[in-house]
Amino acid sequence: MTRIPLEGILHVMKAKKNIKETVGRRLKIIEGQIRGLEKMVESDVYCVDIITQTSAVRQALSAIENAMLENHLSTHVVEQMKKGSHEKAIREILSIYTLSKKK
Repeated sequence: MTRIPLEGILHVMKAKKNIKETVGRRLKIIEGQIRGLEKMVESDVYCVDIITQTSAVRQALSAIENAMLENHLSTHVVEQMKKGSHEKAIREILSIYTLSKKK
């Protein structure tokens, strides 16, 4: 069995805490953007302005996906590889890649 040094565990825990804070903050912003979009639609705001705002929401969601992927690769995938779970790590990465191609 491979032993993981304490510094590695602490790094993973810190990364998870930081990603939770970052993603949580970004989700709150997106929540506000969605509420703004609802008001824009209710107020019959110009279509192009609504489309512009929906694009901003998509970009914000994409930034969350990127942050989550980076976190997953640098923590979970690294640990899976160290433990010999190569196939699981590869399946997960390919699954994410396939989802991203459907956009």
